Amino acid sequence: MALRKFNPITPGTRHKVLSKFEDITADKPHKPLLRSLKKSGGRNADGKMTMRYRGGGHKRRYRLIDFKRNKHMEATVLTVEYDPNRSARICLVEYKDGEKRYIIAPEGLKPGMTINSGKGVSPEVGNALYLSDIPLGTVIHNIELYPGKGASMARSAGSYAQLNARDGKYAIVKLPSGETRMILVTCLAVIGSVSNSEHNLQVSGKAGRSRWLGRRPRVRGVVMNPVDHPMGGGEGKSSGGHPRSRTGVPAKGYKTRNPRKKSSKYIIERRKK
Repeated sequence: MALRKFNPITPGTRHKVLSKFEDITADKPHKPLLRSLKKSGGRNADGKMTMRYRGGGHKRRYRLIDFKRNKHMEATVLTVEYDPNRSARICLVEYKDGEKRYIIAPEGLKPGMTINSGKGVSPEVGNALYLSDIPLGTVIHNIELYPGKGASMARSAGSYAQLNARDGKYAIVKLPSGETRMILVTCLAVIGSVSNSEHNLQVSGKAGRSRWLGRRPRVRGVVMNPVDHPMGGGEGKSSGGHPRSRTGVPAKGYKTRNPRKKSSKYIIERRKK
């Protein structure tokens, strides 16, 4: 996948860097796998704003993604498509029985290629295997945390994890955050890394593009009044003191994880800051 740098013919295109979308092979989604997506504008069921700086944006339709990969038969890749709901590309695959599903597109998967999942499957890009069957040192993505629940880790563009070791009923996996964790070997994972790895190199070029994505301008705490934020107030341009959140929790490395959290025993090494 390549990036396209725009000529500065307007202020908005001066620093603009976007994808060339060369890997996209279809411009229309598969209709039976679409669902409507209502906008909340950051409001809950009572109409109260619970998430600030959300709202507006281009209308989208949700694509149903198969994160479980529980159909253990061969499938052929039909298209690679753009998905407005995530940073990664998605693939439309057709199984031997005629069923079509969307999956997260791994890097290097192209139309016409075949994928599979389950026991006894070769560890090739796009195949979903149990952590007990994947060779050590393999790069993986779309990893389950609970068997059968569906993938919950390493799903965004360009992300991947690495299977380092196995110890009894647990596999030891190094996650994209840098954390090393034990995961049950009965969980599924997909071979390879997620597509659209150059996503983090894109530059939107203008504030308006954030609005198209439904992101409203974020107000800094230091320019608020003391009633609204611990860092607000002061005469002139004040620094705001020690950085902290709106609720008073210190930022910049303050640990907030509950020391008695049950899952701590599965974490071998915490992520690096």
